[in-house]
Amino acid sequence: MKIRFKKMFTVICVIGIFTSCNTLEKASMHGLNSGFYKLKSDNNSAQHVYLDVANEQIDVYHHKKQQPDKKHFLTIPLNISDSIVFKKMVLKKQSLDVDITSILFKYRPSIYDLPAQVNTDLNIALYFGWRHDNYHIMTKKDPLGRNYNKINNLGYDFGLFAGPSATLISPFSTQNLKNYDYNGMIIQTGIAGFIESNVASFGLAIGYDYLLNPDRKIWIYNNKPWVGFVVGIALN
Repeated sequence: MKIRFKKMFTVICVIGIFTSCNTLEKASMHGLNSGFYKLKSDNNSAQHVYLDVANEQIDVYHHKKQQPDKKHFLTIPLNISDSIVFKKMVLKKQSLDVDITSILFKYRPSIYDLPAQVNTDLNIALYFGWRHDNYHIMTKKDPLGRNYNKINNLGYDFGLFAGPSATLISPFSTQNLKNYDYNGMIIQTGIAGFIESNVASFGLAIGYDYLLNPDRKIWIYNNKPWVGFVVGIALN
């Protein structure tokens, strides 16, 4: 039990560190990168734009056929300004999301009149999903009454994952057909959904485990569904 707790604690710490670094990196760039977006404001219909994102400002260009105009039509300053006020705007983008993920815990429903189980075994998986980002831009005032533009990102995505994991094979999980415990290697697959924000990235997963040895015939959880809490580190 102590060893399993140490494994869980290590996974949480490692993922927490990398996720925090990723969040800080995104926050320093306001979660935006240069590229093609849809721009929606209160009084205008959505339009296709290209963003040139720098540390101090964002230049916005019209574009047609994936080619931006030579001159930008809007500049959004990221530093404190004395007078510039912008109406609320939303920048929307869809993209492929590739993550390294880990399921922090799996909930296995009751089966064969045995109680439900929560597993925290060490695991990792590669995730591919389709991501939707919405960047809300609004003007705020600091305590000195000066204006600045705040950018909040709220995104979500859904996709598939697969990867290796270890799990405890025991008399409990084999209906006493094994009289000893050991850690077996499995392949986990399934679907997951993430919520992305300026603060954290997390989601839920539904998956199946396939034991990679002959004991899969007696392991009660082989190819049985589970629900888990998942976190990820972006690769793209």
